[in-house]
Amino acid sequence: MATVPYSLTLVAALGSAVLLSACGDPPSGAPPQAGTPQVTVMTLQPQRLALSSELPGRVAAVVSAEVRPQVGGLIKQRAFTEGSVVRAGQLLYQIDPATYEAAVASAEATLARAEATRTSARLRAQRQRELVQVQAVSRQDAEDAEASLEQAEADVASARASLQTQRINLQYTRLTAPVTGRIGRSSVTPGALVTANQASALATIQQLDPIYLDVTQSSSAMLALKRSLAQGKMKNGAARVTIKLEDGSAYAEPGTLEFAETSVDATTGTVTMRVRVPNPRGELLPGMYARAVIEEGVLEQALLVPQQAVSRDASGKAQVSRVGADGRISLQPVTAARAIGDQWLLSSGVAAGDRIALTGQQKAQPGAAVQAVPASAAAR
Repeated sequence: MATVPYSLTLVAALGSAVLLSACGDPPSGAPPQAGTPQVTVMTLQPQRLALSSELPGRVAAVVSAEVRPQVGGLIKQRAFTEGSVVRAGQLLYQIDPATYEAAVASAEATLARAEATRTSARLRAQRQRELVQVQAVSRQDAEDAEASLEQAEADVASARASLQTQRINLQYTRLTAPVTGRIGRSSVTPGALVTANQASALATIQQLDPIYLDVTQSSSAMLALKRSLAQGKMKNGAARVTIKLEDGSAYAEPGTLEFAETSVDATTGTVTMRVRVPNPRGELLPGMYARAVIEEGVLEQALLVPQQAVSRDASGKAQVSRVGADGRISLQPVTAARAIGDQWLLSSGVAAGDRIALTGQQKAQPGAAVQAVPASAAAR
């Protein structure tokens, strides 16, 4: 049997010692220090920003007139086509005029009788005035003749007013369009009985070109807008309005902001604003839902950050991670005024030139030193 050399035995013993030390407790000493966290940052640069608000609303007709009868009777004729455009003064319905024509004839006869009586009273009063001068009749008879003449004059005036009333009622048997516009469906047909000033309308006429879009905005948003304009942070916009239909498509014609309501709705805390929109093709109909994108104004020094850079604390307040000139990261409370696409508009808490962390800020505690990498370099 061959003997093992001494050198090989020594090497085997040393290897066993190394293996035993590796399987046992590690040697004492401090762990190696971790590397500096790398944070992607962006430098805030002010930019010119046109602000707009997208507000919900309902379409309303510029003019809406309900057709109701002012006299009662049977409908003899309907003289329009439902859904067509009618002109002001155009005949819509004809009520049977027979009884009203008879009333006019009776009033004319009453007027003629009153005028004849007045003529007789005038001649009698004239003769009495001549006779009383020669003392052929008493003064009492002359005064009675003058009173009879005045009464005859009043009877003529009353008969003339009655005739005028009957003629007006006869005219009311012709129901004409009060305005020019598109007329809807008719609630009655020929042969139906209608009454004066009834509750239900016979038809409705609406002017659809142009048309109104009534939208609502919160009173707090309106106050913030007025405050920004007063402080000079924002310049007035042109009040140009873009319309979005209920299916999300854009309406071809731009609108114009007409006015804002002078009071706030106490139940909703909103203010109603009216937008005037051209409607040449009749696409917008009263009652339709639409959204108005209103240009409010222009911010000359707007500060925008991606939404991923803004976080919330336990109380829900917005904050960003800012990297200072000393390379240390800190949490900075900010005011996120509104969302602009995928960015937040910051109105306070930061200034132009500040470096804001976009990614990697979760790896560093506030006050820790970080390695700031510009976003453009990180993208490359």
